[in-house]
Order: sequence, then structure tokens, then C-alpha cells
Amino acid sequence: MAAGGRSVAALDAWLCFEDEAGFSMTPPTARTWARRGRTPVIRVRGRSQRRFSVAALACYKQGERSRMIYRPKRHMDHKRGGRRSFTWTDYRDLLIAAHQQLGAPIVLVWDNLNVHKDRRLREFVDTHDWITCYFLPAYAPDLNPVEGIWSLLRRSSQANTAFTDPEHLISTLRHGLRKIQYRSNLIDGCLAETGLTSTTSRQQRQ
Repeated sequence: MAAGGRSVAALDAWLCFEDEAGFSMTPPTARTWARRGRTPVIRVRGRSQRRFSVAALACYKQGERSRMIYRPKRHMDHKRGGRRSFTWTDYRDLLIAAHQQLGAPIVLVWDNLNVHKDRRLREFVDTHDWITCYFLPAYAPDLNPVEGIWSLLRRSSQANTAFTDPEHLISTLRHGLRKIQYRSNLIDGCLAETGLTSTTSRQQRQ
């Protein structure tokens, strides 16, 4: 991550971590209150297959409030030819939107997902001087603060919820994501959990 830190300082850029996660009608379970000896049971409708994916950027810059930018995507029935993942154009559009919202260059850090290394997406990155891309080491989710955002979302908004239909699920996810967006301290905490810091080196006069 040292090279990425130098790029952030040199370009006066935002350091942006990206990740994506899938969400289904079957919610995660969490601790809750109940009468002694009576374990709560959640009955859910629909198949447990993934219904939505969310791609998110956790964005950090010294002197600025930390930001989160996300895009949800609903998956159509894969038996009818629908995709259950983001395409390279989806990631391209997310990066363009982030650049417009942040108003500064972006140093992007993400994992080695095959679509992240798609030739067309790499060509897009290489031909735009406002974005610099770095890849995380293999099997290193603990270095990505967006993983912490998914954990917050599942524990605070999705846990123990019996969703009535896909619209109920996506509205709940959007509400939870907006709550995290408005609390930059949570986004900062996700970075702190990785052990990484957003500090840059100071120049010393000789």
C-alpha cells in the first residue's frame, strides 16, 4: 500500500477502496431478545438465491469527510439469461460517478476479481489520467474497509428481518446504506479496523 499512499499525496487524490456483496431474501441471524427457552423463528418467503448486489467505494482524503458511494443492481432470474454480477461497464460507470462527486483524482484499490482485470476496464483506467489503480494482495479481505461496511449493513439493517418481497429488501438496503453514508465516523472506523492509516509523509527542509 506504500505506492498507493505516495500516489494519493502526489495527486492530491481520494483513496478509494472498492468491493461488492450479494444480498438475498434470506436474512442473516443475530442475537435478539426472547423469552427463556423460546428460540425466535424467522419465516421468510422466496428462494434464498441472491437477488441484489451492491458495489461500494469507501473514499478517504485528509482534511475531508470520509465518503461512501454505492450502486445497487437487481438480478433477474438467471435461468432466463440474466447476470448475477456486475459487468465491466457497471464498474466503469461507478468510477465515473465517483469522480464527478468527489471532484478530484482517484487512487483506486480493489481485489483481483476477474472483471476488475477485464481488458476493456483496464483500457478505460489507462486512458484516463484522473484514476490510478492498485490491486490488493490475493485473499486479503481484511485489508479492505468496505468489508466492514457490509458487516455494519447486515448487522444493523438486514439481520432478523423477514422480507415480504424484493422491493422490501432493496428499500431496506438503501435505507441502511444511507445511514452509513451520513455517519463518516463509521466509514473511518472501517478503515481503522484494517490497520491501515490515511496519513501522508511530511516534507522536511534540509
